[in-house]
Amino acid sequence: MTEKAQTDPATAARKRPGPGGPRGELHGLAASGLFVVLWSTGFIGAKLGLPDAEPLTFLTLRFALAALLLLCLALATRAPWPRSPGQALHLCVAGVLLHAVYLGGVFSAISLGVEAGISALIVGTQPVLVAALAGPLLGEKVTRRQWLGLLLAIAGVTLVVWRKLEAGYGTPGGVMLCLLGLCGITLATLYQKRFCGTVPLRSGSVIQYAAAALACGLGVLLFEDGRVTWSGEFAFALAWLTLVLSLGAVMLLYWLIQRGEAARVSSLFFLVPPVTALLAWPLFGETFGPLALTGMVVTAAGVALVNLEKKG
Repeated sequence: MTEKAQTDPATAARKRPGPGGPRGELHGLAASGLFVVLWSTGFIGAKLGLPDAEPLTFLTLRFALAALLLLCLALATRAPWPRSPGQALHLCVAGVLLHAVYLGGVFSAISLGVEAGISALIVGTQPVLVAALAGPLLGEKVTRRQWLGLLLAIAGVTLVVWRKLEAGYGTPGGVMLCLLGLCGITLATLYQKRFCGTVPLRSGSVIQYAAAALACGLGVLLFEDGRVTWSGEFAFALAWLTLVLSLGAVMLLYWLIQRGEAARVSSLFFLVPPVTALLAWPLFGETFGPLALTGMVVTAAGVALVNLEKKG
């Protein structure tokens, strides 16, 4: 009975118009655009910092710092905490899936030579899995128009990274790790929407990052030696990924999940590969031609079909 009471508000929210009317819709679109840009910098930060640290070691430091900073914020603002051990457990599960499994897979793949574009392409198929599972698991309706948008977005993302796929970058092991990350973020999106929709973001994020730090720390003990070279580039990458990604972008993601359907929110990830390519161009000299530009346009059109779908 308690569990159902916790999830009913999220279910009811899916049946109401977006908060704030047209202005709320504009705020949601602005937040979505900001999220895409911030999330795309995660691949850039990984490429910048991974030469100086092993992937799970890097993530353990990042998650521990994020948990500490958010704990200070939660205590200073007297944020409410989960009311039961069951709520805390749900937060731990969602945190491990989103942070440890997803980012652990992607960072490990990049450290094995998989390029950021290929990693972004693989995890960019996440909205298809979310849309397919959101119906039976969350009771959300995915229309034909939204499915068309998802297919267009897949085609667009494929065009953006087609050259790198043809070049054969990456290893089978790296690709498998990307697939593991894809499963992690897909399940995390659905689990967060189903079980953690009413949990306060500040205190809930403390628990999630602490759980992810422990999971990655266990991975370090099993698979790594904890090597870190404290260069300027690594310090900047760690600070950026902790403050901007782990705090700003992830809390923005949770806010978007709380106010919108999981299928629509997850469709934003289709925009991450082309935006990552745009950022990598001036920073690392990764170029893209007319085919990639065409893919960006097609991707944007597909995401628009999904996110601008009107409910009947």
